[in-house]
Amino acid sequence: MARPRKPFLMRGSPEVMSAVEKLAAAELRSVNAQLEVLLREALARRGVAIAPDRPPAENT
Repeated sequence: MARPRKPFLMRGSPEVMSAVEKLAAAELRSVNAQLEVLLREALARRGVAIAPDRPPAENT
């Protein structure tokens, strides 16, 4: 069973949000999913281990 998601408000500069939107479109993800991927990658680089809550979606 998937864990519930926690909503939150995020404010970002238009330039950063535009870049995230373009990256999300290129990787066939929603902006929300792309932000989660980017956050998980940044946390992993800093040594913070996060258990995946579901298998990653395949880009097909």
